[in-house]
Amino acid sequence: MLKPHPAALHSLLEMHTSLRDLQARHDSAEVRRRLDDVSYTLCVSTGTRTPEAALAAARAQLTGVVSQDDARLSA
Repeated sequence: MLKPHPAALHSLLEMHTSLRDLQARHDSAEVRRRLDDVSYTLCVSTGTRTPEAALAAARAQLTGVVSQDDARLSA
């Protein structure tokens, strides 16, 4: 599986955090759409199916933690 560049993951995580903060202060259809778009991109980038899993996988990749899937693939 291809891995996204760390800078791209970092940017996606920052956008996700910013949009979650914005949603907490001022929820709107536009903010929800943008948050859905970033969440989807994180899922595609990390090969996961849920935003929660994508966030965890992105953070793990950025901290150098190897996921169980990666460990199985390299074995």
